[in-house]
Amino acid sequence: MALFNLTTDIGMDLGTCNTLVHVKGKGIVIDEPSVVAVERGTKKIMAVGTAAKRMLSRTHGDIIAIRPLRDGVINDLETTEKMIAYFIKKIIPRSFGFNKPRMVIGVPSCITEVEKRAVFESAYRSGARDVKIVEESLASAIGANIPIFEPTGHMICDIGGGTTEISVISLGGMVITNAIRIGGDEFDEAIIKYIRNVHNMIIGDQTAEDVKIKIGNASPDKKIEKLEIKGTDAITGLPKRLEVDSVEVRECLQEPIIAIIEVIKSTLGETPHELAADILEHGVVMTGGGSMLKGLSKLVAKETGVPAILAENPLLCAVLGAGKYFDYINKHSSNIYQNLAN
Repeated sequence: MALFNLTTDIGMDLGTCNTLVHVKGKGIVIDEPSVVAVERGTKKIMAVGTAAKRMLSRTHGDIIAIRPLRDGVINDLETTEKMIAYFIKKIIPRSFGFNKPRMVIGVPSCITEVEKRAVFESAYRSGARDVKIVEESLASAIGANIPIFEPTGHMICDIGGGTTEISVISLGGMVITNAIRIGGDEFDEAIIKYIRNVHNMIIGDQTAEDVKIKIGNASPDKKIEKLEIKGTDAITGLPKRLEVDSVEVRECLQEPIIAIIEVIKSTLGETPHELAADILEHGVVMTGGGSMLKGLSKLVAKETGVPAILAENPLLCAVLGAGKYFDYINKHSSNIYQNLAN
């Protein structure tokens, strides 16, 4: 049975690590890795999403597993278009006459106009009648139920797989937005580099992500957690086992974490005084998968002097905000004029 109906809005969070799709009235119907497996030479698609991710670092010479988005931007335009089209066609029937869906796609604010155009065209070619591209932090703010149309300042820190965006929002608009190409991927790379340099062991992206999720942390903890991992000895080339603990994982994550905190500080420094006072009261709302790193919100609060609140369902905020974007804007945009009048 098709997931599409005649009045449906579709929201998509086009992420470096995962792509999520929300369908009005159905909820989140797709949550799969942003990975495409293609045939070498012909670029014929062999698999997309979860099936393709299983092929990363495991394919033979005729098949290439590609992550078309890196560091929050589109690294492979053609493959990204194919991936978007694949996901959309899974939920939209081939024939639907003139009743085409509206679509909102959340993207990092640092992508180029050429990349935005590619996303637009992919969505239109896949059957959308109206496409809106919005900054991920704005979509996340809506998904986190932040009252963005109030005449007060709200700050959101969205840490995705490839980028971190820190935005100050007031009266429905972005007052300040700063983005850096550091996110969950850089956490993984820091772990990979540390294990190689300190323990002479080579591990893959998925092992590093597992370490980050299970024992990764940003603040000192009373309990030291340990995890056994498997990889390849960098000297002998033989399989190897190693036990790592949460103390050394925290140490190796310091560089990307400090970089994120510095951008939060600089954004606070750029914020107009009245809005800064609001943020001090409301706190920094943290969204995105990277914000779930244990102890990170506690460290942000300590370093900035501003409360840091982890949003409910931080991984889903962007796609939930994109999914209800049209209804939300129509419902609340008139509040701007009311608030200004008052």
